[in-house]
Amino acid sequence: MDTMKGMKRSCYCGEVTLEMSEVTVGGFTQRVRDKGGIIFIDLRDRSGIVQLVFDETTEKSVFEKAETVRSEDVLMVRGAVRARESVNNDIKTGGLEIIVSELRILSKAETPPFEIVSNSKTNEELRLKYRYLDLRRQPLQNNLIMRHNIAKCAREYFYENGFIEIETPMMIKSTPEGARDYIVPSRIHNGKFYALPQSPQMYKQLLMISGFDKYIQLARCFRDEDLRADRQPEFTQIDLEMSFVDVDDIIECLEGFVNRLFKEILNVDITVPLPRLTYDEAMCRFGSDKPDTRFEMEITDISETVKDTDFAVFKGALENGGSVRGINAKNAAGMLTRKEIDKLVEYVKGIGAKGLAYVRWVDDAPTCSFGKFMKEGELEKILTALGCEKGDVALIVADKDKVTLPTLGALRLKVAKQLEIIPEGWNFVWITEFPFFEYDEESGEWLAMHHPFTMPLDEHIQYLDNDKSKVRAKCYDLVLNGVELLSGSIRINDPELQQHMFEMLGMTDDEINAKFGFLVDAYKYAAPPHGGAGIGLDRLAMLMCGCDSLRDVVAFPKVQNASELMSEAPSFVSEEQLGELGIKIADDKE
Repeated sequence: MDTMKGMKRSCYCGEVTLEMSEVTVGGFTQRVRDKGGIIFIDLRDRSGIVQLVFDETTEKSVFEKAETVRSEDVLMVRGAVRARESVNNDIKTGGLEIIVSELRILSKAETPPFEIVSNSKTNEELRLKYRYLDLRRQPLQNNLIMRHNIAKCAREYFYENGFIEIETPMMIKSTPEGARDYIVPSRIHNGKFYALPQSPQMYKQLLMISGFDKYIQLARCFRDEDLRADRQPEFTQIDLEMSFVDVDDIIECLEGFVNRLFKEILNVDITVPLPRLTYDEAMCRFGSDKPDTRFEMEITDISETVKDTDFAVFKGALENGGSVRGINAKNAAGMLTRKEIDKLVEYVKGIGAKGLAYVRWVDDAPTCSFGKFMKEGELEKILTALGCEKGDVALIVADKDKVTLPTLGALRLKVAKQLEIIPEGWNFVWITEFPFFEYDEESGEWLAMHHPFTMPLDEHIQYLDNDKSKVRAKCYDLVLNGVELLSGSIRINDPELQQHMFEMLGMTDDEINAKFGFLVDAYKYAAPPHGGAGIGLDRLAMLMCGCDSLRDVVAFPKVQNASELMSEAPSFVSEEQLGELGIKIADDKE
């Protein structure tokens, strides 16, 4: 095997230009084409591909060595740059090639389990098992480079705006944050456990109390919850906190970041300030607190229109304090056949609705699933209220709002995808003023929707004790194309209000002290007004790269069952290790 001695890379493969007379490059062999008397080798590194040429002018020993090269061998070459006769417009270096004068084979590769090509058809499970090979593919390399550039831009922006990067602990005390903790047993403190942080929430609040008025960190976070396309058990958060601010100050700072990020990375101009919707507006119009606003098909409340109808489904919903609402799919009658609508009926039943009423207007007279229950003129009023015309399909749900709104929100997205009416683009929207509490019908109690340090709107503090349904929080989420990118809030800095909040959540003094004692004590020494947010770096990269899964922007991701196929983590550990920790694994029978 050759060595690099005496050779030093002068540039990357994708950076070779015709202005360079001689270059030295290194990389992996993408492809070998032996034409008999002339050999072409495509050499690949993270920057791209360059074509190497070995012909009758090549020294015999070098040519013979080139004949032994196979796919994925690691090469280093020196040679002269010249223009290509047949230009390849698909690659940056398609107008040039390197006439190789010196070739080193630094490492020979076995035949890989799949071909290393950009548009691989190999199933994902096999590619994840050999992730280090999968990562040689240009699309994944481009994704990870873009993720790096996003992180770099974030650091530069927040540094320039006076933020200080501070690392917070990875092994912390287990505290309630919404999802299950990953716990770490302590060998020294036998029987006790650390937790991996779901977020640096309490530590960044402590940093505000410590006087670091602008904190930033690219923080690793861990949540033991079920996986999906946009969720991993470990993820990275662009985490920040600011003192002496209110909601508008934080939003303005974050909009500045979004504006710079998209211009710098994608050369896209994002107009700020970004639009805002309150939680109530978002739910009523789109049926979701993370609405995709790239298309219309908004929800319409037709309760007032149908209040006198004899149709039992509508009447019953209104009598039980619910509503009747619908969406209108414009020009959808051709695609949404009766068979397709039946599928939608089953879909909404599967997500909690009792059923789905519809009007499909193909011919002069619309087909209505509830038409026989309508008195003269009632259907026309419903169609007018929904803006339904010939060629449209109206879909209607009647139930309590907590069923009606999210059902229509999910249906709106499903139908839009089916009709392929969602345009390309970048639609940001802030969702503000989230409910502070949600009512749990099973327990008959009001439960907190956010972590217990969230500040209510100033004018709503008066309702905390007598009308929890009215209380709104100083919370804000930034949504991009229907995906939640960040979540944040203003924090409580009044010890008395914080104590009252704990009590309202049913926590005893002992529980408060056990879970949050150190933070409660810190507040006794005065805390400035503060708030912050956590931006999902993985989700941001996924969207900006145009990917459908976080796995495409994470170097070594977990799969659906939270395992890593390449290293086969998680794995068993020895009895000796368990013994040191004072842990015994229970037998299944036990």
